[in-house]
Amino acid sequence: MSRRTLLQNILVTGVLLGVSTAVAVVFFHYSRNSTSVAIIYVLTVMLIARYTTGYVPGIIAALIGVACVNYVFTYPYMNLNFTIDGYPVTFLGMMVVSTITSTMTTNFKKQSQLLNEREKLLMEAEKETMRANLLRAVSHDLRTPLTSIIGMAQAYEESGDRLTSQEKTQMVANIREDADWLLNMVENLLSVTRIRMEDARVTTSPEPLEEVVAGAVQRFRKRLPDAKVRVRVPDEFLMVPMDPVLIGQVIINLLENAVYHSDSEEDIDLYVEKLPDEVVFHVRDYGKGIAPERLNTIFDGAGVDSSGSGDSHKGMGIGLTICKTIVMAHQGEIWALNRSQGAEFAFSLPLQWEEAEAEDRV
Repeated sequence: MSRRTLLQNILVTGVLLGVSTAVAVVFFHYSRNSTSVAIIYVLTVMLIARYTTGYVPGIIAALIGVACVNYVFTYPYMNLNFTIDGYPVTFLGMMVVSTITSTMTTNFKKQSQLLNEREKLLMEAEKETMRANLLRAVSHDLRTPLTSIIGMAQAYEESGDRLTSQEKTQMVANIREDADWLLNMVENLLSVTRIRMEDARVTTSPEPLEEVVAGAVQRFRKRLPDAKVRVRVPDEFLMVPMDPVLIGQVIINLLENAVYHSDSEEDIDLYVEKLPDEVVFHVRDYGKGIAPERLNTIFDGAGVDSSGSGDSHKGMGIGLTICKTIVMAHQGEIWALNRSQGAEFAFSLPLQWEEAEAEDRV
């Protein structure tokens, strides 16, 4: 036991015994009932066992409590006397109850501590898995467009004199498209740097929901002007705790995912619903849906197609993995499901930022 813990145990035990003795004196002055005074000391022992470390403080408090009841509150006063009929049994019972209470409370605290440590280890393992999946997704989603750019640039350099004007224009357009995709990946990675990776949390502030959604949709339409999105938000003015830049990036990632992977030209639905304790963002397309075997792992880098098709837009890994990282850092949840036509991605954000709960998670 450290010196600091020892001093804390002594201080807590002394203060609680002093307060309980003062209360017992006042109570005994009006009631003259030593049995009720004994109950006060039993409760004190329970509090001491709860707020100290180890068995010793509770047992010492039980001994002191028994002695105080006998010495101060039992006739003859200010004199230890265990020979009076009934008192030896009473005091022995108090000692047993107090000791058992102290032991049970201490065991409960130890079990709680072990559970907290186990939860921390599980969270650390989950964060390490997330980092590994993110690196795998990054390596795939960045390598594919880079390979495409290098290949087209090399072909242009070696065969530029033999290419028609239309072929040159198409190659430059493909290079620009892949460069834009790389820029989007870099923006995603920069978004992750806003998260405190040591505890996977973000700094939040109440933000107007409608403005965050409108800003994300505006950025998305600048990037993909031909995409059509139907937007619906609650009529109620909502202030939601969030990092607006990060949540905006999640919305953009999910909208782009719907454009590139749905194989549908129908409008995409983006709508937000308010529940009692949270708001839920939905992005739904009307395309081919998601393969059922990929639903449970799609946010863990499973969107990466290891065979590689050469299309830089086929990799979903990094975008969805970053979405999961951002949403979890906001104490929310994210999921995907198939509808009768197309797929739907959704994520939730709590309406109240629970600081105490956030501290317990790290």
